[in-house]
Amino acid sequence: MNHGLTTVSDRLLSVLQRHPKRLTALVAAVLLGGGGGAYAVASLAPDPADLPIRQITEAVQPLSLQEQAISLDTHSFNLFRTEITRSSDTAKSLLQRLGIDDADAAAFLRSDALASKAVLGRAGRTVHAEASDNHALQRLSVRWNPGNAGVFERLVVEKTPQGFRSRIEEAALQNTSRLAGGTIRSSLFAATDEAGIPDPVATQIAEIFSGDIDFHRALRKGDHFSVVYETAEADGQVLRSGRVLSAEFTSNGKTYQAMWFAEPGQKGGYYTLDGQSLRRSFLASPVEFSRITSGFSMRMHPILQKWRAHLGVDYAASTGTSVRTVGDGVVEFAGVQNGYGNVIIVKHRNQNETVYAHLSRIDVRPGQSVSQGDHIGAVGSTGWATGPHLHFEFRVNGVHQDPLTVARQNDSQPVSTAAKPAFNQLASIMRLQLSAATSIQQASAD
Repeated sequence: MNHGLTTVSDRLLSVLQRHPKRLTALVAAVLLGGGGGAYAVASLAPDPADLPIRQITEAVQPLSLQEQAISLDTHSFNLFRTEITRSSDTAKSLLQRLGIDDADAAAFLRSDALASKAVLGRAGRTVHAEASDNHALQRLSVRWNPGNAGVFERLVVEKTPQGFRSRIEEAALQNTSRLAGGTIRSSLFAATDEAGIPDPVATQIAEIFSGDIDFHRALRKGDHFSVVYETAEADGQVLRSGRVLSAEFTSNGKTYQAMWFAEPGQKGGYYTLDGQSLRRSFLASPVEFSRITSGFSMRMHPILQKWRAHLGVDYAASTGTSVRTVGDGVVEFAGVQNGYGNVIIVKHRNQNETVYAHLSRIDVRPGQSVSQGDHIGAVGSTGWATGPHLHFEFRVNGVHQDPLTVARQNDSQPVSTAAKPAFNQLASIMRLQLSAATSIQQASAD
């Protein structure tokens, strides 16, 4: 009996060794056909690690090098480059900066009246050039704004079978708005330069918040700002920046916001986003944002070499820089006065008066009415001055006051009740735009 069982086992083992895959399939079929039971199946196939490894080598025929060379010879491509014109540019130097080596193109730019007038000797214009792969000029274009009109002009120079041709085209400017922001590391202008914000926009930011922030002395590293401003574009290229539409500035942990709004039939101005006007009775500075060289304090007089009270503020600026009146008033004096040199004194309401000294030019006369922001003269170095600057004083009832302190006194008026709905609607939009500008600034900082 035991001998019979041994024989059957030997036969099953022999079948298993000869047909392992078939037996595995049979077991799987039984499992799939069974109902309700649970089975454990072990693979009876060989271990892949024990299988033999075969290496197959095949010869690959490369493409003909001659065919590749012919294909490269027949392939052509164009090169594109942009440069900014310089006042010292010649046709040759401009084309060299554009990566173009084309004597015919240089000769055409020199001789063609349209091209030479629009490009040569015109600093600051953006030139777009298209050249062949052998650095020959194919097309050149320059855009500029001829004035304050809503159009721009475009010079186009193209290579034709008959040689180079030029033409002037005119098209409408596209008014758009841009969002930007920056962080103060050293100065406002350094931050705006880093963010690619035009200087006129930076100046507006300083003007808008000058009643709340002392941009000359109070900025700190880490202060940050966001701004939405207008641009005029030609074919996607910014030709000029326009008005700041809204701005936000965080300085010393406090945040200030502003937006432009014009009530129907009025001039328009900047308001906080809750409707308070930012217009003060007096501007913070008689020149556009500038560096203060000597504040309202005691100092060593540079000429007399004595400690004396400095009863005004000195603004460093080059000779000829425009000087503006900080408030509405009447010119009380315009002429030469001792150490002041050429000086203008403006009488304002409530016994206030302002003094503008060391001027190189006087553009008003006694008795003339002036409005806030009117240009009245130019920076110079007349009188007791060691160099070009503006000496500015503010007097109240004949007593000298710190001009920066006076300028920050707020007597502004809120937006009218009638205009409040329109203002609130615009303010909601500006909040969203400033939030987006802040996100851009933070992403750039990261």
